[in-house]
Amino acid sequence: MQLKKTEKRLFGTNGVRGIVGTEMTPGLALEIGLALGTMRPGTVAVGRDTRTSGPALASALKAGLLAAGCDVVDCGILPTPALQFLVRAHFDAGAVVTASHNPPEYNGVKVVEPDGTEMGDEESIALEKHIFEETSRMAGWERVGRERAAKNLVEEYVDAVTRAFPPSIGEDMTVVADPGCGAAAATTPEILGRMGCRVYSLNCQMDGTFPGRLPEPSPEGLSPLADLVTATGARFGVAHDGDADRAVFVDEKGNFIEENVEFGLIADHVCRGRQGVIVTPVSTSRLLEVIAQRYGCRVVYTPVGSIYVARTMIALAAQGTPVVLGGEGNGGLIYPGHQLCRDGGMTAATMVSLLARTGEPLSSLVSALPHFTFMKEKFREKDPRGLIARLADHFSGENLDFTDGIRINRGDSWALIRPSGTEPLVRVMVESASEEKAHQFYEEIMGFVRK
Repeated sequence: MQLKKTEKRLFGTNGVRGIVGTEMTPGLALEIGLALGTMRPGTVAVGRDTRTSGPALASALKAGLLAAGCDVVDCGILPTPALQFLVRAHFDAGAVVTASHNPPEYNGVKVVEPDGTEMGDEESIALEKHIFEETSRMAGWERVGRERAAKNLVEEYVDAVTRAFPPSIGEDMTVVADPGCGAAAATTPEILGRMGCRVYSLNCQMDGTFPGRLPEPSPEGLSPLADLVTATGARFGVAHDGDADRAVFVDEKGNFIEENVEFGLIADHVCRGRQGVIVTPVSTSRLLEVIAQRYGCRVVYTPVGSIYVARTMIALAAQGTPVVLGGEGNGGLIYPGHQLCRDGGMTAATMVSLLARTGEPLSSLVSALPHFTFMKEKFREKDPRGLIARLADHFSGENLDFTDGIRINRGDSWALIRPSGTEPLVRVMVESASEEKAHQFYEEIMGFVRK
């Protein structure tokens, strides 16, 4: 089966997102609230990350929901997966004010369905239609909603992650957590501590100016984390993006673990003794196929975006196909036994379980994996569709896949060129089992682009 992307006007790969005061305004947040309240009447949970624009946008979003007649439960600052967990357990819908990994000047809204997954394409388009055609419902004075605060509900999410593993599984394990001044500041260190770990942390204050590093956990921004890992003798360091639906790692030597390698390592741990399907986008390394084949599993590919992964996982499970893992090669992994959304806190906890099982240093486990050379680039492009069309013409003799952008498959190498769904950029990814072939393919692609 193959889900296809549908063109949207406001919603991108992960919700509505833009620079505050220009693309993302309180007026737009109000309209989203009205439209969501029209489509999902009932009780709606609202949360946010730590961005400075969060209170204003969340207030506007809640005003729209209340005006539509919904009751609103304000869950405060918490990770997106925590709100998704709570929505599935208690509410008729949810919304998170966050721009995830984008810089501080950005913010946005992710809409959460009753099953805890992000709203899909067709429903997002229906929500957009309410906004553009001004068809949202306004409740009368006697039917406007009521608001209450429930900032302690996040405790249910922390408990659920912790209970998924044996008690004290992390005993005698030192780890370092870097929430990046984002929403996981109050959750991931707590989760790791309850698992028995000795936890050091940095950037653990909630600060929407992100003074320690940018919300994107890049290798360059994680050098203080790497230094603290080596200084404390920790088994690993974990870092999150702004809303903590992703997790990335450094090993005990302070080396950054590329996210596709992380995915392969987690898959090797999760798939042991199980057979089924791993679901992931076309942007993920072929390392995952190698790992899956070890255990008699197979990989199903989707367009880029966690919603396509989650929806495919749901559809496969409904057909009776066992799904053991899902996720993207950016540190956003989905554990179907826990919930069907990316969960950085669960990934941090899973790394503790993995290291407790093996007893091996993380660097050794990474070194034992098959090696692929994976290269990334991003650039601004005025006409992404035109670029894709020109690439399709230029590489017409190759094995092409148009699931998302254009993927050029060439033997044991591949290249993906696609417009970003979260930023005004085009992303390029090239991978090969051969470092030389990867560089040659990359230069071939970028040489054409530069023309």
